[in-house]
Amino acid sequence: MHTGQILKDVLNAVRSKEALPWVPYTANGRTKTDIVHLYQGPEVDGPSAALVRYQPGARTQRHLHPGYELIFVLDGVLHNDAGAHPAGTLEVCPPDSEHALWSDEGCTFLVVWEKPVQTVSLAQVQP
Repeated sequence: MHTGQILKDVLNAVRSKEALPWVPYTANGRTKTDIVHLYQGPEVDGPSAALVRYQPGARTQRHLHPGYELIFVLDGVLHNDAGAHPAGTLEVCPPDSEHALWSDEGCTFLVVWEKPVQTVSLAQVQP
């Protein structure tokens, strides 16, 4: 029988900030961001999940979601084009949606990606 990764007492581990194996995360233009990968599917373009920690002032460039993305904010406040999302917020981003993310005060969230994100170039955003 195969047992998946088990993280116990995640909320306390997230609050302690150092109890989890955080690594710097700079993909797709992210700044001041750390990640703990929970799983990644066998296909390069398959599903994955992670805990993500934004330090105060963290930013992520505008990006497109070719598949669903679920974000559950565990602490702090996450901002995107739709506004401010405090702890306890669950956001479901449908396929082909895009947004930029940031946190002025810092936050931690669980994210589940159906497919990897694609960075949106400025040429694609401007009319």
